Amino acid sequence: MEELTPIPLQRALLRPDHMMGCERELFLLSGIIVALLTLVSFDWVAAVAGGLIWICTLWSLRRMAKTDPLMSKVYIRHIRYAPYYPARSTPFAPSSRHDR
Repeated sequence: MEELTPIPLQRALLRPDHMMGCERELFLLSGIIVALLTLVSFDWVAAVAGGLIWICTLWSLRRMAKTDPLMSKVYIRHIRYAPYYPARSTPFAPSSRHDR
């Protein structure tokens, strides 16, 4: 009997895409939103508030990614499920009775 040959897999191909410990899409989305809110006002107070908001957002996104690296994708899939799937049968379904 021949022994199977192990194939090494690159670690980068198996890990989820993260930036600064956050999911990549959520990190970029939060950065764009805070940048838009901050740059539109042209005020130092808004810039400081935007920086604080972004730091808090990154903190929460990093905690979320530590819990589950793909949590946002799991949540999106979860909300697409219907709350109830009724049983539907067709005339072409196999019968549950067995004739012996």
